[in-house]
Amino acid sequence: MGMDDTSLITEYPQVKDLMAEQPIFWRNPDYGQQTELPFSKADIFDAVARWERFAPYLATAFPETAGMNGIIESPLIKLDQMQDSWNKMYHQNLTGKLFLKADSQLPISGSIKSRGGIYEVLKFAEHVAMTQSDLVYMDDYRVLATDRYRRIFSNYGVIVASTGNLALSVGIVAATFGFKTTVYMSHDARQWKKDKLRANGVTVKEFNTDFSHVIPQARKDASLDPNIHFVDDEGSSDLFLGYAVAAVRLQNQLKKQHISVDRKHPVLVYLPAGVGGSPSGVAFGLKTIIGPYIHAVFCEPTHVPSVTLGMMTGLNNQISVYDIGLDGLTAADGLAVGRPSRLAGKVMRTLLFGSVTFQDDEIYRNVAQLMDSQQITVEPSAAAGFTAIAPVINNVPAFNSENATHIVWATGGNMMPGSERRANYNRGESLL
Repeated sequence: MGMDDTSLITEYPQVKDLMAEQPIFWRNPDYGQQTELPFSKADIFDAVARWERFAPYLATAFPETAGMNGIIESPLIKLDQMQDSWNKMYHQNLTGKLFLKADSQLPISGSIKSRGGIYEVLKFAEHVAMTQSDLVYMDDYRVLATDRYRRIFSNYGVIVASTGNLALSVGIVAATFGFKTTVYMSHDARQWKKDKLRANGVTVKEFNTDFSHVIPQARKDASLDPNIHFVDDEGSSDLFLGYAVAAVRLQNQLKKQHISVDRKHPVLVYLPAGVGGSPSGVAFGLKTIIGPYIHAVFCEPTHVPSVTLGMMTGLNNQISVYDIGLDGLTAADGLAVGRPSRLAGKVMRTLLFGSVTFQDDEIYRNVAQLMDSQQITVEPSAAAGFTAIAPVINNVPAFNSENATHIVWATGGNMMPGSERRANYNRGESLL
């Protein structure tokens, strides 16, 4: 770490609260400044076009996407009953509209990682098909589901390291193409996720260490074979742009639900952050496509506020939560990442409104309330967005107006086994 704890606290007083595992609201002082970004609107539309080329393939290879013609998207759900419950639980009066962006219901892997993870595999498959065979852009991509292509793909491999959901999205899709697929998982990965991957023909390698030690091992193993593609959760631009496509789709959903986004009608989007890749990709998309009046807020566990710590200090991926004495333990498995992505802090420096940290009990209460009020299941990590609303409207009263819209991004959940759902629900109920 660059500086010692005392000088860190002197320069950034909120680090003291992070060290004490106190929930905080951090407002980003660089928000809205002019800066050069490493990606552009054109990059997002390149990704949109690739998703569209692959839609016929996805509709064939994954019948559950056929109803949407192979487009992988999730609903934007108005949460009237949850809003009442939320007001009671937090002793607040949220006057704007509350919505859930239900990536928990995305097809194939049931999480936000269906966006980035699947996209990166599609891009790799397209590259192999075009360089090792005769695929061209105007082809019907259903041809990629044939035995001829499966044989070609079987000479190539995909490796990813993940605490869970990224592994599901990359693993299931890469194995379906026919790639030799290996997933490296840390000790906090849920058993059911490992079981599901193995059932899909994916090799799962388990490590008894935390996530930040697993990634370098996976990266090293992948580098030994030129035919292996490594999906790098700490710095992949393909993952990042796959997530950014969400903004193009959300813009359309906002229009259909008659939600304005302008100076008088701010939209707040609450995104759970682990390594910071998916929420950063989404937030970059939102700012690039929808503009200055949509504001992204990251939500992290008090035990693992890695993106908040990195951005607050400006050290980004040069600092980890272990450097300030935190244990990195949380029940929110997808958020159990001690060191942020290389991309997150750099790209988010002027795009992130702020971030909030929460205690685990709070997300369980929200899991139970969402089930009771709306009959919607999400995994604990995916309820993190609900914890950020109160700190945001209390610190920025202008955002608690009836013209404001609050969107909680539910990052995963509909593939959880029933036993897991019940355990999460019961824990939440017992805390209410």
